[in-house]
Amino acid sequence: MTKRPYLTLTILILVLVLIAVAMQFTPGWFQEAGINPPATEYSRAQGDTTKIEVPCSNEHPEWRKSQVIDGVDIVEAPFCEPDNPYDIAASVKGTNNISMATLMQSNLAEDALVMGDDVDHDGDPDVIHIKLEVVEFNGASPDGNYLINTYDIAPGIQPGLWAFAPKSSGMALKNFSSREARPFLRAPSPTIRVEQGDKVYITLENTHYLPHTIHLHGVDHAFVNSKGEDNDGMEMHPVFPGKSHTYEIQPRHTGTMLYHCHVQTAQHMMMGLSGIFVIEENQPNNWVQTFNVGAGQVRHPSVAVKKTYNQEYDLLYQSIDKRLASTIQSATDPRLVAKHMGRDYNITESFENYFLLNGHSFPYTLRDSMIVVGDNEAIKIRIANVQQSEVAIHFHGHKATITAMDGVDLASGQQVTRDVFDIAVAQRIDLNLKTSNDGLHSYGPGLWMFHDHVLTGTTTDGLEPGGNMAILAYKPLIDEQGMPKMHDQMLAEVFDKDYYAKKQAPWQQSDYASSFGDAGLISPDVKKLVIFGLLIGLIAGLLIVLIMVRRKRQE
Repeated sequence: MTKRPYLTLTILILVLVLIAVAMQFTPGWFQEAGINPPATEYSRAQGDTTKIEVPCSNEHPEWRKSQVIDGVDIVEAPFCEPDNPYDIAASVKGTNNISMATLMQSNLAEDALVMGDDVDHDGDPDVIHIKLEVVEFNGASPDGNYLINTYDIAPGIQPGLWAFAPKSSGMALKNFSSREARPFLRAPSPTIRVEQGDKVYITLENTHYLPHTIHLHGVDHAFVNSKGEDNDGMEMHPVFPGKSHTYEIQPRHTGTMLYHCHVQTAQHMMMGLSGIFVIEENQPNNWVQTFNVGAGQVRHPSVAVKKTYNQEYDLLYQSIDKRLASTIQSATDPRLVAKHMGRDYNITESFENYFLLNGHSFPYTLRDSMIVVGDNEAIKIRIANVQQSEVAIHFHGHKATITAMDGVDLASGQQVTRDVFDIAVAQRIDLNLKTSNDGLHSYGPGLWMFHDHVLTGTTTDGLEPGGNMAILAYKPLIDEQGMPKMHDQMLAEVFDKDYYAKKQAPWQQSDYASSFGDAGLISPDVKKLVIFGLLIGLIAGLLIVLIMVRRKRQE
């Protein structure tokens, strides 16, 4: 009788050991192939094709055309997803100087952009009232376990993100049955343009749940506004939820500047609260495009730009730490978000996982952030770096000339022509890119890539191609939808959500899938299956013995 407890313990130990051994032989219906796979064929689960996107939805082809709206000349934008031309007209004339029909087809609220008096009598307004809000993308919804105001930076990639946005009309979603943010509400924060000498009032109406400010980085402004209140957007003077604050400027110096939130700057800038701020040269009849929503091509360039250049582009580079971004997806209580972001998150231990150009990562950069050119053109390019690390922007097939740095024009003897441009955090450069096929400025027509040559910049969460990669395309080499030709096979792969979910190998859909694709699935190992069955049977037998022993002890 005294030996039975030891017998029970021995059986239990043996059962546990056998379970551990059996786990090593657990079979599946299929198993991954080894180093010599008999098949390398990718099979989408249950024939699912919903993860494959059309490279261009071609939703508004009419927006691509050059046109005149309420007297505003809007140049052609041959991209897949151009900006709404009615937004551009409202951004030039102001919401108070356009027809009701134009205002209704734009996305701006009636008081988003009000143009005042022509103080210097040169044919354009000199008193500008701008109203901005803070918009959240891919945040947790209080109504269910899903994200709201969804905004994909690449196929299937939805990090939490914020942006300043012009005060808008209507709801934030695309329609009543959608959780997707409407195109006007997007990253990055829009480029803001004003004219030298304008009296500009920028009001932040904080409808967000955390405090924010607007700091006008590099922009000529007084330390206090006309009320004697903060005019520098300092962290010590946050604009709390439900409050508003007006910053006043009358810039005397032209150039490419920045604006960004200066509350918990490390976190809020990486969440997306930064944009380009441009002060244009004072010229007669110079109605500038105050908002360039999403950056990219300027479809109504200033008078001074049109004198020297054929086109103008704004390029904003930013990065996202997915751990920081997830803080707004794990809670809806502002107290928890503030705690996770302000106290739990440590930026000294952060990573840059996503790299964006004008709010998108490749391949979405092909939809709205290409530079489309013709022969013998001069292109004005303004580049700003608001990511956490420096960038080294490289143009294939071209060498451009730096004409300004941090909003200060360079003398002709200081201007440098090169094909890689190092830009530190928060710095800006202006470029003159010429398409003269002379072997220096251009090597000739093509689909020339431009990208960050810091190698992480062309990855999306470590996967390449991705990140801020884009294309400088000559017009004959883009199709009628504004997408690059000669890229059909690559686009078929990278516009697949499984690609960026890392469920699909590179070149999986190419002719070389058998060499480089995923190893296929094969039938389970019969020996392994037999051993597993014997072990399970032995475990079951031992458990039966254990039950019988316990019953005899009870009797």
